[in-house]
Amino acid sequence: MKMNPLRLLVKAKPQLPASSSTQGSGHKKSGAASVSKTQGQLVPRRAEFDWSGTPLDWIPEHAYASHFINQINMLLPAGEFWFCRLFNKAMPLISDEKLRQDVQMFIRQEAMHARAHGGAISDYLQAHQIDTKANTAKMDWLFGTLLADKPFGKTVPKRLERRWLMLRLGLVAAVEHMTCVLGKYALENKNWDAVGADAVLLDLLRWHGAEEIEHRSVAFDLYKHLGGDYLSRYYLSCVAVPLVIGLWVDGAANILQQDKRFADKKLSALRPWMWMEWARVSKTGMLPHPLWLAAQQLPFFSPWYDPVKEANTEEALNYLKTSPSAASAANQPLKAYRAAA
Repeated sequence: MKMNPLRLLVKAKPQLPASSSTQGSGHKKSGAASVSKTQGQLVPRRAEFDWSGTPLDWIPEHAYASHFINQINMLLPAGEFWFCRLFNKAMPLISDEKLRQDVQMFIRQEAMHARAHGGAISDYLQAHQIDTKANTAKMDWLFGTLLADKPFGKTVPKRLERRWLMLRLGLVAAVEHMTCVLGKYALENKNWDAVGADAVLLDLLRWHGAEEIEHRSVAFDLYKHLGGDYLSRYYLSCVAVPLVIGLWVDGAANILQQDKRFADKKLSALRPWMWMEWARVSKTGMLPHPLWLAAQQLPFFSPWYDPVKEANTEEALNYLKTSPSAASAANQPLKAYRAAA
């Protein structure tokens, strides 16, 4: 029996923000405090990566960890372009000028992330004869069919359009908390450097991670601004976090299946070995432990959750000033990304 995605809609109709009288104008009343908690002005940065010298085992002597993290390149592009389309759809509902600017820059940053990881798929993974079609097809289905404006090609009833939008914005807010956690991990994990991990792939992870820290408040600010409530946030996180982790492990298993060194292993997200090996490898410092990663999601469940407290913007900006890939493209023009509605 096919599941009707409309059954997942939030039961309580989201409330308009307090400043709804100005909604659609793009401006709050003079003197009103902004709902944005993003520090300063977000900056979209073009980054260029040369994959010609990056080995498939980009972490020397750590094939499992290399493949596991390589799955991120297939996990992200479809979702990040979906973020862009979704936030463009929410744009007319924003009545706070600072938040509107944050969302616009968020879209441009996410589009750059998607393109960078897409380049890693074509110029790095496929160049090493990795079959990426199965992994990317799952992501295309998830964001292009299940979570589309018309899920499974079905038009959402007018009275449920706002609820369907809010449900998806809540999923993004939950995922953005996770990407902030992973971004902080990438910036702070010096174990990769100690074993001589490939500098280009490290820069991709840290450039992306730093911008996730920089814009960590935007999705949550938008969700709350448009009426997202605590109860919905709670159960949406319970959906988003296991889904992301499950897709990550499933995709990594598919890459490992293509490596003869793992031919004797039972490679599936439904088999214990993948999870036990993840936990074992995490002890080497090459991966975050799965239980640690799950525990890092707990602050999002707090009624007093504040993304600002989850990372240090200055640390992120300091890295972005020195990122080799961002520096190599610093003088190239960056056009705004406007996803089709």
